Formats: sequence, structure tokens, C-alpha cells
Amino acid sequence: MRLQARKYLTLIIGLLASPALWAEWAVNMPKGVTDLSHSIYNLHMTIFWITVVIGIVVFGVMFWSVIFHRKSRGAKASEFHESTLVEIIWTTIPFVILIGMAIPATKTLIEVYDADNADIDIKITGHQWKWQYEYLGEDVSFFSNLSTPREQFTNQRPKNPNYLLEVDEPMVVPIGKKIRFLVTGADVIHSWWVPELAVKKDAIPGFINESWAKINQPGVYRGQCAELCGKNHGFMPIVVDARPMDEYLAWLDEKREEVEKVRELTQKDWTMDELMERGEQVYNKVCSACHQVNGQGLPPMFPALKGAPVAVKRDQIGRHIEILLYGIKGSAMQSFKEQLNEVDMAAVITYERNAWGNNTGEVITPKDILDYKNNDAYTGQYTQAEEGEQ
Repeated sequence: MRLQARKYLTLIIGLLASPALWAEWAVNMPKGVTDLSHSIYNLHMTIFWITVVIGIVVFGVMFWSVIFHRKSRGAKASEFHESTLVEIIWTTIPFVILIGMAIPATKTLIEVYDADNADIDIKITGHQWKWQYEYLGEDVSFFSNLSTPREQFTNQRPKNPNYLLEVDEPMVVPIGKKIRFLVTGADVIHSWWVPELAVKKDAIPGFINESWAKINQPGVYRGQCAELCGKNHGFMPIVVDARPMDEYLAWLDEKREEVEKVRELTQKDWTMDELMERGEQVYNKVCSACHQVNGQGLPPMFPALKGAPVAVKRDQIGRHIEILLYGIKGSAMQSFKEQLNEVDMAAVITYERNAWGNNTGEVITPKDILDYKNNDAYTGQYTQAEEGEQ
């Protein structure tokens, strides 16, 4: 018995002495890197110390009374009924304390909701399970997806320091500028939360919630969806990359160039191999979470694409495009019309129709997707792959 107790004691001491354990130790909220976060932190500490003083006074009086006015010392309780003075005292003191707390709290709340005169407006839309960032007036819009390799989920590879907190496209913002966030949702309720920025806003479909931040120093700040929004709730992180103004403007130019390149790629004549390569990347990023890497899905909620009629029958090509564009009402299949460009849509459909042994040999091009959008129907002008490309 003593040996077992000694083992447990050694284990506890070893855990407490671990640097990794103490590195995660935190009992207070972060001070943050924005003007707003500093105001909230200072308010928090002010209220905290007020409550500490109240606790010391109340418990001090209580323990002093218990110790020095106990019956064993011959103390006798005073007998009185109603006291105007006591009533005034225990009403006035809490009232003064509450007023003292309300003044700084009101000042901070006014600051929290003052999103006027912003230098930059960014619309944030929560999707299952990713974020969309639209820089209003800049012709820049993109989706931010979790980039942690799936092998880390299953412990097949060591986990990164930022496990489940890394994305393929971070939100890039300039330092020293007031940024207004317009937060909404596309499907269910999400919550955009970055502790270091002191921003946490619910993303509710049909509503736009407003918040703001002015970041004082460059760096990468991470957060997560803070609302239980479905089976992949834990897989939609937030990464904000704050940069100096010149670097931010250079990044904006790069994003605009990417948009122009996509427009040019829409008119390109794609081969089967090119579409399959790009389609696999798109599928693994946006589709594999539900339909699985092997295309077998998780029936009945997430049906298999391997051998599915919609992915192998020639007369189902139009339906295949329709589902990707508009989703399926009443199911977990969402619309990707705003999430994927024509090139990525064509690539992923081509991949799904030729991967996992489906081997239809059919090539769906970006022009087919554009044609479908214009006519709201597939014209049937699919391209059969060259024999050497299959």
C-alpha cells in the first residue's frame, strides 16, 4: 500500500514539476494587444480588486465575530429590534459600491460598442465548418480552412504546437488602424472569438453583429469558434495576421492578382490530369471531412460518393453540379456556390467522377460550370478524356 502511494506521489510531483504543465497554467484573462482589450482587462482587474476587498472585509468581520464573540468566552448577543441606522448603513454602502463599479463598466461598454469611424470593414461569415472573410470595398474575399493534417487527428503524426489552430488562409489586417468586424452566419450559429483581440461575437444567420479592434503590435493571434455548431465545431480555428501597413497593402495587391488569375484560368483548356490534381486538393480541403478521403462517406448523414449514381452516371452530371452549387435542403450538404470558384468546382467534380474506381472518364471544365450558372441547367456538352489521360 505504501509503495503504491509513493508511486502516485512521485507521479504527482513529476507532473507539477513539468515545464509543459506550467506553460499552460493561467488563472487570469489575457491583457491582449488592442486598445479595447486593455480597457476590458483594466475593468476586469478593477472589479476583481473591489471584490477582493469586499471579501476580506466581510469574511474578516465574520471570523472576528466567531473567534472573539463566541459563547465559550462569555459573549452574549445583543438584543434589538429594528434599527434605522443599520438599515441606512447596509443599504448605502452596497449602493456606493455598485455606483463605483458601474462608472468604469459603463465607460468600457460604450467603448466596446463604438465601432464608428473605422478605417477598414471586414465581413466575417461563419460556415460549417470554415470562415469567410470579405474585405468590403477591396474586391477581396476568401475562405479560411483548418490546415492541420488529418494524420495528426489520428495520432499517426506528431501534433504541431498550433494543433487545430492553423489555417490555410489567415485574416490579414494592418496594425494601428481601427478595423470593424461585421459578423454573420450562413447556416447555423457560430461565434468568432479571438481572446488577444478581446473580440467574441455570435455569427447568427440573418443578423449582422458588430465589433471592432485596433491592434497595436504585429503578430499572429489565434482563436476558435466559441459556439457548438456541429460535428466539426472544434475544426474551425481563427488566425489573424497583423502586419505593418505597407505589408498589408502588398498582401491586398497579391489577393487581387489571385482573383484575376482565377478569371484567366476559367477560360483555360484543362486536361484530365490537371483537373484531377487540383480536384484532389480541393476535395481533401472541403469535402473529405464529411465524405471521407476514400469517398465512402459516413452514411446515412454523409452518403458515399464512391460508386454513387450521382458520381458515375452520365445523365447525373447536371445533378452533380447542382448539388455542389446549391446544396441539398434539409441535409448537411451545404451550398458551395460562394465558397468555390468555377475552376475548383470543375476540378472537384471531375475528381469525384474519376477517383476511387469511379473512372467515368468524364471531364467537367470551368466553362461547364459557368454555362450551368447562366442556363441553370447542364447542356450535356461534357468532355470525354483522351485515352492517354485516363
